[in-house]
Amino acid sequence: MAKCQLLITSRGRVFECAVEEGITWETQRKGAPGQLNFNVIKDDILGFYEGDQVRFIYDGKPIFNGFVFTKKRSNNRIISVTAFDQLWYLKNKDVVTYKGKTAAQVLQMLAKDFRLQLGIVADTKHVIATRVEDTSELFTVLDNALSITTKNTGSIYVLYDDYGKLNLRDVKMLKLDILIDEESGETFEYTTSIADNTYNKIRVYREDKKTGKRENYYAQHGENMNQWGIIQLTESLEEGENGQVKANALLALYNRKSRKLHINKVFGDTRVRGGSTLGVQMYLGDLTVANFMMVEKVKHTFSESDHRMDLSLIGGDFVA
Repeated sequence: MAKCQLLITSRGRVFECAVEEGITWETQRKGAPGQLNFNVIKDDILGFYEGDQVRFIYDGKPIFNGFVFTKKRSNNRIISVTAFDQLWYLKNKDVVTYKGKTAAQVLQMLAKDFRLQLGIVADTKHVIATRVEDTSELFTVLDNALSITTKNTGSIYVLYDDYGKLNLRDVKMLKLDILIDEESGETFEYTTSIADNTYNKIRVYREDKKTGKRENYYAQHGENMNQWGIIQLTESLEEGENGQVKANALLALYNRKSRKLHINKVFGDTRVRGGSTLGVQMYLGDLTVANFMMVEKVKHTFSESDHRMDLSLIGGDFVA
């Protein structure tokens, strides 16, 4: 049995397609749908249309369940196809108003309105008092709700499509037993920085409309202020937010240098998707790296004899 199995359902018929080598599947941590690209070999029987369901299975494991969005002919026999998973429909724009809802409840509300299928939805717990999103992408609506949740609780959540079901999971549940080192891929680039989403002093404030006074709440890390200088983040408080709790949570999230790793042609693992967390251990001459990093973006390339990944990993700045 072939490792690569690609099925298209069209008007009540299921076609198992003959495809060229090099099927690619790409996912990102947030703000983009999963994408499958493949070249199908046309014969006298095969016929399919935009909007038809596409399923991709590799070595018996379900990988992708989405829909045909683009077809391109390069010659009489080859059709290049781009398919997206259900997350594509979060590109819809709408005016969204809600009150007293958690980010999870906002997702459930939007899923009902736009006929999206849900799987596991974590209880994000933090209640957002009120919010109006004016003509915004649904991606933006959900990202804002999740960002507010993270800034008040320190918990990070990832939204992804798992073979036709939208899941919202705590990032702690997406940690994999995979170790990446400097020998894992063909080429790599590792960067650290305190210039991008690093803060060692936090100030949050609330305007008291009755008294005209401003309430300030602070959190800071003296050692890093001495080492890096003062790098301050200032934010206003939303209705219902606890000032000191939010300041402490923001410091815990941002008081660290960012880390980025790009590594190509890593041996493939179908469990890896945007939002997964992997172990990284690298010896770089005068520097040893040993920590967990999150997948910001991954591109899988599948063939009958090989499966490779191009990975973009981040650490320390993955909440913004």
